[in-house]
Amino acid sequence: MSITVRVPAKVNVQLAVGPARPDGFHDLANVFLAVSLHDEVTATRADALRVTCEGPDADRVPLDRTNLAARAAELLAARHGITPDVHLHIAKDIPVAGGMAGGSADGSAALLACDALWGTGASRAELLDICAELGSDVPFSLVGGAALGTGRGERLTEIPLGGTFHWVFAVADGGLSTPAVYAEFDRLTPDAPEPVASPALLDALRTGDTTALAGALANDLQPAALSLRPSLADTLAAGTGAGALAGIVSGSGPTTAFLVKDAEAAEAVAAALVASGTCRTARTATSPAPGARVLTA
Repeated sequence: MSITVRVPAKVNVQLAVGPARPDGFHDLANVFLAVSLHDEVTATRADALRVTCEGPDADRVPLDRTNLAARAAELLAARHGITPDVHLHIAKDIPVAGGMAGGSADGSAALLACDALWGTGASRAELLDICAELGSDVPFSLVGGAALGTGRGERLTEIPLGGTFHWVFAVADGGLSTPAVYAEFDRLTPDAPEPVASPALLDALRTGDTTALAGALANDLQPAALSLRPSLADTLAAGTGAGALAGIVSGSGPTTAFLVKDAEAAEAVAAALVASGTCRTARTATSPAPGARVLTA
């Protein structure tokens, strides 16, 4: 028997970052939106733990036990006293190392798939607890929709949404190391204030006001990402010059996200971004999207 789970990418419409904590993490006010770009993880019974991957940039995905999908299987198995004998196959469509939580998404998908495959009967609270142990973005990949993440991003408060938002994502060549971007943030922002979610941004999400959301997009990691990858400024300029309402670096980058008014505008901005030569490819998507969910059993 095999279990396939589909899981969405995310965009951070606000990423407010506080000073470094003693444990090395940063307190965040992280407003997540799940978007309609997905990975799928299929779990099949096997004689040992094994990870395989296909799709764009699959050669850049680790297939050893550093992969969050493998770690998810190990953590769930350890809690329930079983051996993590499973073949996890990842079908990638979320950009790899692109600031859209692709690795985190695979971790949450593998966790849900293994729970169904093994019949462990884990509660939602237990699944979210394991997600938080795996990484700061993993719980949101399980939940989807829209949420405010506090702490290091793992403590979620779901946010109601009043409409659909249209996005274009410009995928850059190569990746950006999240630890390196945070280190550069610390260098550039030695006196970072405590992070607070923007009331205007939360109100724009609740009312479905695209124009208001465009005016409220904010990412405290963007200056650090631009410092490490100055060419991203050209991508941002190309997208807004093509008619996007606003552009922002997604998470720690290097993917850049552009909010547009509708599907027609999304196609036009995506075409202009590709023609500009400032990105490798451009993808259109909408939000919200549901979190990790079982497709087949």
